[in-house]
Amino acid sequence: MHALVTGGAGFIGSHLCDRLLSMGYRVTAIDNLHLGKMQNIAHLASNSAFAFQLIDMLDAEAMEALFKTDRPDCVFHLAANSDIAAGNDDASLDLKLNQLTTTTLLDIMRRHDVKRLFFASTSAVFGEADGRIHEDFGPLQPISFYGASKLAAEAYLSVYAHSFGIRTLVLRFPNVIGERSTHGAIYDFIRKLKDDPTRLPVLGNGRQTKPYLYVGDLVDAILFAWDRSEGNYAVFHAAGIGETSVRDMAEIVVSKVSPAATIEYGSSDRGWLGDVPRFSYDTGRLEQLGWVPKRTSTEAVEYAVERILTNGF
Repeated sequence: MHALVTGGAGFIGSHLCDRLLSMGYRVTAIDNLHLGKMQNIAHLASNSAFAFQLIDMLDAEAMEALFKTDRPDCVFHLAANSDIAAGNDDASLDLKLNQLTTTTLLDIMRRHDVKRLFFASTSAVFGEADGRIHEDFGPLQPISFYGASKLAAEAYLSVYAHSFGIRTLVLRFPNVIGERSTHGAIYDFIRKLKDDPTRLPVLGNGRQTKPYLYVGDLVDAILFAWDRSEGNYAVFHAAGIGETSVRDMAEIVVSKVSPAATIEYGSSDRGWLGDVPRFSYDTGRLEQLGWVPKRTSTEAVEYAVERILTNGF
């Protein structure tokens, strides 16, 4: 099986490339290096089953040439701007890198008769929601350009799945953490403590509470659903067990990086524009297929911090 991984040099994409290769896939990774890093895939350079191309997915000619010569059997689409704050600073960023990359890909897949697709979506499509969020229920009122662009992409995916037979798996990610990350609370906390070991300023009051999932466990969930999902269009949630507050996360990072540091919290109930103070995922649909989370959310945070401190970002 020959898989094309978009965003293959990115945080999650590079981990997925590792796993697919270990399973016997031939993998072509593409990335525009907006957030991806060549160091994330440098260890794959000598693997004859792996190839990398520096491609902007909005370059229609380059994408057309790729599909003509590479002829992938399936696509794992992870290319995106996942930095919500950056997207709010530049309103065109998420439109281009999240929505338009997806519609460009779908059109090329249709014309080249590639019939299997994985799409990395997000809890941000829901916006602010009370209670546990089920795959089929939620406000679907995003409060960030990131969430809006992913929701728009999901709509196009549904049309292509039902109208053109592209069998599509959508997995809405929670907060994903681990080595090779480029942003996020753990990333920021460690960076700040490296710069100043005496204090850790936190955006918001620290009571923001969300589910966290270690990147390796997320890849497990992706491939579990990939093998077992049915129908032309399937949507799943994945998350660790329970949720973790930013306060708990800050204390974990401080304990492992600079135990004497003082944690300084803000007063807002969110850290930035588009931040959601609280959400909780219902992962029952994936669990019904037999998937079981390996770690609680807080265990994932502890493990991710250890992995980052051992391996770097």
